Amino acid sequence: MSSILQVQDPYNQASFSLLNRIYRLIWNIVYILLFRFSPRMSHSWRSFLLRCFGAKIGNNCHVYPSVKIWAPWNLQMSDHACLGEYVNCYSIAKIYLGNKVIISQGTTLCTGTRDYESQNMQLCALPIEISSHTWVCSESFICPGVAIGEGAVIGARSVVTKNMPDWTVCVGNPCKPLKKRKNSAQN
Repeated sequence: MSSILQVQDPYNQASFSLLNRIYRLIWNIVYILLFRFSPRMSHSWRSFLLRCFGAKIGNNCHVYPSVKIWAPWNLQMSDHACLGEYVNCYSIAKIYLGNKVIISQGTTLCTGTRDYESQNMQLCALPIEISSHTWVCSESFICPGVAIGEGAVIGARSVVTKNMPDWTVCVGNPCKPLKKRKNSAQN
C-alpha cells in the first residue's frame, strides 16, 4: 500500500497509488476528528485508532494528540514506547521503535527523500529503526535509512544522518558519538 510509484515526471504525476492516497485521506479525517483533539491522557484511544489503520502498537505506548503520522500502517511501536508532543513521523517507509523508546517533543522521523542524482528527482524511502531503551531528545531530525543502537541518547536538536552505536550519547549536526553510557538494561 505504501510503495512509491516510479514515474517519469514527479512534478506532474502522483508518487503514490490512488488507493494509498484514499487511505491517507481517510486517516487524515480520522486524525482531525478523533485523534488530534482527544484528551491528552487518552493514549489507549489513540493507540486503538492507530491499530485500526494498521499500526503495530505494543502495550502501554504513549502517543500524544499532536503527533503527526503520515501513514500509520508503516509505524511499529514496541511496549512502553513514546511519541512526545509535536513529533512528526513522515512514514512513507517503516518506522520501528523498540521497547521503552522515547521520542521527545518536536522530533522528526523522516523516511522519505529524493534521489538527487536521478534526472527526475525520484522520491525514495528508507526505513528508520530505533532500538530499545533509546531516548531521542527534543527537536532532533532522524534521516531516512538510519538505525539507532540500543540504549543510545541522541542530544537535543541533533541531525542524525548515519547509524548510531549502542549505549552511546550522540550529539550534533551532523550527529556524532560523544561518550559511552552505562548499559542500564542489564540491571
